[in-house]
Amino acid sequence: MKIITFEEHASDKAIAAASARYIGETFPNIKHMNAPGMTAVPKLGALDDLGERRLADMDANGITMQIISYSNQPQLLPGKEAIPLTQDANDRLAAAIKAYPDRFGAFATLPWSAPEAAADELERAITGLGLNGALITGRPSAEAIFLDDKRYWPVLETAARLNVPIYIHPGFPGLNIQKDYYSGFSPLVETAFSLYGWGWHAEAGIQVIRMILSGIFDKYPNLQLIAGHWGEMVPFFLERLDMSMPKSLTKLEKNISEYFRAHVYVTPSGMFSYPQLKYVMDTIGIERILYSVDYPYIEDNGKAVAFLKNAPISQDEKEMIAYKTAERLLKQ
Repeated sequence: MKIITFEEHASDKAIAAASARYIGETFPNIKHMNAPGMTAVPKLGALDDLGERRLADMDANGITMQIISYSNQPQLLPGKEAIPLTQDANDRLAAAIKAYPDRFGAFATLPWSAPEAAADELERAITGLGLNGALITGRPSAEAIFLDDKRYWPVLETAARLNVPIYIHPGFPGLNIQKDYYSGFSPLVETAFSLYGWGWHAEAGIQVIRMILSGIFDKYPNLQLIAGHWGEMVPFFLERLDMSMPKSLTKLEKNISEYFRAHVYVTPSGMFSYPQLKYVMDTIGIERILYSVDYPYIEDNGKAVAFLKNAPISQDEKEMIAYKTAERLLKQ
């Protein structure tokens, strides 16, 4: 069975080096992420490799194709600095695809701090480089704003016009959020609680809900998003959201759940849980599920493949999650 995975990461060294100071200012607890007892960090060099090492792991564990994306946050950089760095980074992804066209695809990284340039770079990445969409890590700015802000609509319009998805990936909560919601514990607990334990998933889910409430999907009906970690909490609250914010209140054309089911794909992102798989299948439908490992943060591609192959669902459903929906989205 072919398996195409959608949240598989790399790191661009130039963007990482340039944004290190800004990340330290935005999220001081980052220094604790690699401490003993915290979630495993990728093996040395795994994030940097876009070739033989990555392919060897894929081959050993049955992954047919990875859609690669950078886990860096160029939106923390000033626009003039972010633009050339993201262009170079996307060129590197394009080179990897050219070298292994049957094994790799990629989501572009964009200079979100310069929205018009971000729209232009998305256009270049898709039409000139052959990438498959874009991924954003966290909010599009160091300011307390999300993608529903109209300054970013040119990027969303470009994605809708080109019919490519935007992957909404978690990122660091703002300083005030960190202090108000996640402080008061040991530094390690605060770090895990505010990031992969809870906080950055809530941030990503809020970003998706805000985009729905903004009316962006009425304006750009072709726009598609992907949300990892089984939809970043949102599928589990769709019924509540519809009840609390009906069309009569939001003045939208549809209920919130209808927008989610029509415009958001979800992936597991290393959360290999059959109860969550079943709930998402029942709630938003098998045709809206893509597969992902979250490599190399989740290093065990073999465990990811075994989870899908042993899932208590039909073979046709497994194939839809593994590659059929992916091929439709990627137009393969």
